[in-house]
Amino acid sequence: MKAFSIVETILRNRFPFFVEVRDSIELPRKMRQMIAASVVCLFVYGAVLGSSHSVLQALSSAVKLPVLFLATTAICAPTLYFFSVLFGSNQTLPQSAALLLTAITVSAVLLLAFAPVTLFFLLATSNYQFFKLLNVAIFAVVGFRGARFLSQGMAVVANSAEASGSRRTIMRLWVLLYGLVGSQMAWTLRPFVGAPSLPFELFRNLGGTFFANVFGSLGEVLGFWMVR
Repeated sequence: MKAFSIVETILRNRFPFFVEVRDSIELPRKMRQMIAASVVCLFVYGAVLGSSHSVLQALSSAVKLPVLFLATTAICAPTLYFFSVLFGSNQTLPQSAALLLTAITVSAVLLLAFAPVTLFFLLATSNYQFFKLLNVAIFAVVGFRGARFLSQGMAVVANSAEASGSRRTIMRLWVLLYGLVGSQMAWTLRPFVGAPSLPFELFRNLGGTFFANVFGSLGEVLGFWMVR
């Protein structure tokens, strides 16, 4: 339960929390708690995603979803840190990591909050493509909110009004990069939902792209074509 106490701190007292990050107060403890809380929330939501197919898919997705978020963050974190330094930020690497984990934690908690909605549509509809698109939309919403927390945290830690324009530019570019890397990472680790017409697969063969698949699913939901 101690790990989840930091979630309430972030959501209710975000600016004092960001000040503590700026002052490097107990950063290792904060990061451990955020990782633990994020993994639990993502594990639960991953299990809900995979339960549309089978127990094995639920277990697989429960493990792969935390891996997806943490691996994408590990890949993109150095880019954010070095670009921030390049544009004059004085934040340290541990501070950057703590801010990124804050965004991941917020996103993970929001996904957990969406779990009942996802479960409802899982039980209420048998349309596989619609269920995929619903989750793409949910991930986009929680990702946007997580990015907002990251932007607010960077503003507090940087504590420099003069660099606000550069900071916004960095954030926009980095969020775009994170979205591209994350979507392709999700495509590499797929399936998370599991096609009802196919047996359980831990991973699928590489090929195609995330965006092409989403476009195809949208076309099928709208009745333009069928995705094979």
